[in-house]
Amino acid sequence: MTLFEPPRKARRPSLTPLIDVVFLLLVFFMLASRFGTEVMLPLPLAGSGGGAAAYSGPPRLVDITPQGTRLNGVETDEQVLATALAQLTESPGDTIILRGREGASLQRVVTLAETLRAAGFTALVLVE
Repeated sequence: MTLFEPPRKARRPSLTPLIDVVFLLLVFFMLASRFGTEVMLPLPLAGSGGGAAAYSGPPRLVDITPQGTRLNGVETDEQVLATALAQLTESPGDTIILRGREGASLQRVVTLAETLRAAGFTALVLVE
């Protein structure tokens, strides 16, 4: 044995296990987290039998088209739709039928349903 051995070259630690752990944590948190809020719009579908009362009174059919909105076949502005529907209903719980026509975006249907709910109408039914 000599007193002055040449110094050993320092070994670098392997980073492979650390990288594996980081990727496993990344996958875990991606699977365990929610990336958006889910909003539920409570619209019963026609014929779903949700215990609703039978339809009575004048017709209240709202057609949602790409160009506009029709109430019982008559073109109606969306700002006055709630007022026109209030004249056709006896109470806010009366059934109002929403029908999206071909080419109308789902966002228009949802926006109109939210507008009617904000106006106090509670029994909106979505038909195809």
